[in-house]
Amino acid sequence: MLHTAYWKYIVRRRLTRDPALAFPRPGSNWPALPAKPDAAAWRRDVALLKEQHRLLRAAIARFPAARLNAKGWRSSWSNVAHVYGIASHDLYHAGQIQLIKALRRRVTRP
Repeated sequence: MLHTAYWKYIVRRRLTRDPALAFPRPGSNWPALPAKPDAAAWRRDVALLKEQHRLLRAAIARFPAARLNAKGWRSSWSNVAHVYGIASHDLYHAGQIQLIKALRRRVTRP
């Protein structure tokens, strides 16, 4: 979950071209898990993911259509590729989660 939150932040940073943006958790692509992974830590991480998603959606909604095909900031991909890419990234990980859930059901059946 933290990995997907981080990449939502990266795409938003590339679209906005704002070098002052910083991910609110230490680390990058695979941020460290909380020292005490309890229900409160999980809720904080879920809130972080939701906030990064909300901020990304807002950045995409106000992104100028004329810049969609331009190269992304500090990237070799176009801006539109970033938008499609982050959606595909979410779908990829959602598929992994569904596969794990299905495998878990198969293993836990008597």
